[in-house]
Amino acid sequence: MKTVSIKLPPELDSRLSALVVQSKTTRSRLIRQIVERHLLMAQPAKDSALARAGDLVGIVKKTPRDLSTHPKHMKGFGQ
Repeated sequence: MKTVSIKLPPELDSRLSALVVQSKTTRSRLIRQIVERHLLMAQPAKDSALARAGDLVGIVKKTPRDLSTHPKHMKGFGQ
């Protein structure tokens, strides 16, 4: 692995140290995880909304079938 040096202000260093203890991991591993997560979030989505939220599809069982078209369900919408 490549070594990277960074400078942290004391407050950020303290917060990082506390998280290392809480996570029961090494400082390097935690920083790698944080950077990885940040880089993943910064990437534009290449997949569909369905692929990202697919596990949520169908979890609500009792909804009216005509929810998006029936006038009684649309009452007050957009006001």
